[in-house]
Amino acid sequence: MIGIITDSTCDIPEHLIDQYGITIVPQYIIWGNEQFKDRIELKPLEFYQRLLVDETRPTTSQASVVDFKHVYDKVFQQGARELIVLTVSSAMSGTYQMAKDAAKLVNFPVSVVDSKGPTMTLGWQVLAAARARDVGADVKSILETIDHVRKRMVQFVAMDTLEYLQKGGRIGGAVKWVGGLLQVKPLVSINHGTGLVEPVTLARTQKALIENMYKKFFEKLDIEKKLHIAVLHGNALEKAEELAARIQSDYNPAELLINMTGPVLGINTGPGALALCGYSED
Repeated sequence: MIGIITDSTCDIPEHLIDQYGITIVPQYIIWGNEQFKDRIELKPLEFYQRLLVDETRPTTSQASVVDFKHVYDKVFQQGARELIVLTVSSAMSGTYQMAKDAAKLVNFPVSVVDSKGPTMTLGWQVLAAARARDVGADVKSILETIDHVRKRMVQFVAMDTLEYLQKGGRIGGAVKWVGGLLQVKPLVSINHGTGLVEPVTLARTQKALIENMYKKFFEKLDIEKKLHIAVLHGNALEKAEELAARIQSDYNPAELLINMTGPVLGINTGPGALALCGYSED
């Protein structure tokens, strides 16, 4: 048995986590004197509602070596004899290093993978790994599948404001926009080579921003092949559903998911953000 483990920034819908027996290591949200386990003690909806009214700005803390080792031991005890662990981009978080350090403390094989991205960039790779495992692939083949999917991954994020990305410290190349530009709406992408945020463009209205994201996202995908697409949102379900309905009508993807971006990433993207993340099969 091969255990598949990831961290809570993956944004995989709960029913798929359950379906594929994926084990989640929670990250942490620090809010004043309170500490919460991501998606366990602080749910996404509660997070976004509080973010709008609480003057205290939350921060995050990555899962520790102890957290990862505890999960490794648990999954091993449940019958797994090899583990594959996928984490959020090492360029955005120390989670990857924590997972690697924990792997040195156990006496069974653990392969740790840097997804080179956040949210469903990570999530799609995790799902690809679990699906490959479930049809009998060995660790080597699963790792090749993960790499294959990552190289085809496209992700864009459209935000209502640059404020949260700037204050969250995950701004990457978009730092060039800082300085009097908080009234505009930024579109950023994820570079899956470096694992960093890259600036794409700015818009004055959300409509223009979403149109830009939609156009650029599908320009990057091979639309003649089977598409796996996720629409992520910062407590903006209605807009996410509208976007998903448009995608369904225009491109009829093989798989189309909608999910709310979790608290750890929502700290950086803010309420009202929308993201498209996906890849095309060979």
